[in-house]
Amino acid sequence: MLTCLYSPAKQAVRNQTCGGMPMEKGLVLGVYSDSSDPKAISFTNTAAEFDKETQGRFLRSLHMAGNTPRPGEYRILLELHPGFSVVAAVGLGPECVSYNELEEMDEEKENIRVASSVGASALQAMGIRSIMTESFNSAESAAEGAALGVWLFQEMRAVKRQVQIPSIGLYDSCDYTGWQIGLQKASAQNLARQLAEIPSNILTPIGFAQSAVDILAKAGVSVEVKVRDWAKIMELNAFIAAGSGSCEPPIFLETSYFGCDPDVPPIVLVGKGVTFNSGGLCLKTCDDLKDMRGDKSGAAVVVGAMRAASALNLPLNIRGIIPLTENMPGPCAIKPGDIVRSKNGKTIVVEDTDFDGRLVLADAITYSGVHSPKAIVSIGTVAKNTMEGLGSGATAGFSNNERLIDQFRIAGIHTGDRVWRFPLWKHFSNKVLASPLADTGDNTTARIYGDPCAAAAFLHEFLPGGVDWVHLDNYGSYWTDGKDAPYLRGPGMTGRPTRTVVEFLAQLACKYDASDDGVSEEKPICAAMQKV
Repeated sequence: MLTCLYSPAKQAVRNQTCGGMPMEKGLVLGVYSDSSDPKAISFTNTAAEFDKETQGRFLRSLHMAGNTPRPGEYRILLELHPGFSVVAAVGLGPECVSYNELEEMDEEKENIRVASSVGASALQAMGIRSIMTESFNSAESAAEGAALGVWLFQEMRAVKRQVQIPSIGLYDSCDYTGWQIGLQKASAQNLARQLAEIPSNILTPIGFAQSAVDILAKAGVSVEVKVRDWAKIMELNAFIAAGSGSCEPPIFLETSYFGCDPDVPPIVLVGKGVTFNSGGLCLKTCDDLKDMRGDKSGAAVVVGAMRAASALNLPLNIRGIIPLTENMPGPCAIKPGDIVRSKNGKTIVVEDTDFDGRLVLADAITYSGVHSPKAIVSIGTVAKNTMEGLGSGATAGFSNNERLIDQFRIAGIHTGDRVWRFPLWKHFSNKVLASPLADTGDNTTARIYGDPCAAAAFLHEFLPGGVDWVHLDNYGSYWTDGKDAPYLRGPGMTGRPTRTVVEFLAQLACKYDASDDGVSEEKPICAAMQKV
């Protein structure tokens, strides 16, 4: 039976200590705003109770602070409550918002993420070491926003320059299941951000493999590390060719999580793990090179999602395939015009050595077939033109299965990290099959017109027969300048679409009760979440 460990009354008499010294504590509370009256204030239920407990001082202080905070804004209030050094009142926007069909987003949940992150970040900047936040009617979203908002990549900084990461707790709510789910999702994305952000001289293919083993083994996920000679035996020639110019040997990682009977076909997650992409002999410009440590973001997403699946006890079998390599212009580097034979026997003409990710994923997708998967999900920064089409607004999605890609769309609505479907038409397949020299290749026309779709069509040629597949191209969403969402500090790596992948897996783990007509709305009953 759940009991409320935190309440306003208990906080009044509880004063956490650390080493005998008082620990400064902060509280984040929500305020709704009315666009027609900038001074109108409407509280959440928790904030209203807090105002009563402070005998109206909360409301009076807000009036003195000026206009009601809008979404993304906050007001810092001091000396309101004996249990808290400071209170951050955060704007939630209008009270009656929900799913916005045009925006493809649950605006209420997104406003909660923004509000909790803004409040937590503001208190963190003041040096508050323990932060409590209300649930805003969605403990999961509040946890996601706060945990993502206070995270910083600072491993390379001197200890004295590092920013304190405060502890985060749930205030005045008993929804600890939702809170823990939100924390696990945020932790998975923060892990993906960290792995993508670490520079390539440290996180080489071997370095990434060592980090993945350390992280996943502790989470109960098994990891197999396979080397170049194994790849030769398995005829992963395209994968080997992609990294042939580097002195760093390629590594092929295979991770396994068993949440149900081992005989049940798994979901296979394939993450592009190019730890640095120079473009090879077709060298990138200096401006394009500066963020290429993030070309391993697909692999980082897979590691984060695997750890989250284990932490959430999802009743699924999941395999993670992570091909790790480095694309450099060395003396043995692959050259434009070279032809390599992939694992499935098809030959590939290399017209641009900068397209190494397609070679890496092609062999990894084919290899995934050895597990007789229920579905394959490939993730990676594959086509730069994805950024030109979508910017950072969404991750591009491609699929040969209508239901699977729709589940990703729904997952993106729930997480605020959207997936937008692009076509996987024969029109694009005809382009990548048009080479007179080999079975497949990316011709110049395909690269200029519809490159993201042509890249997906190319990968589709290496899909094991009869397997459902979704490809997520996160070239536009793997990096942020800091203006996308307050809970993703920038500039830097975003870890997207980790939470959407985790939500998708949770949907697959749910049992569904169909409605009477068998067609209309379905009600998910997810037994896995009861174990959190």
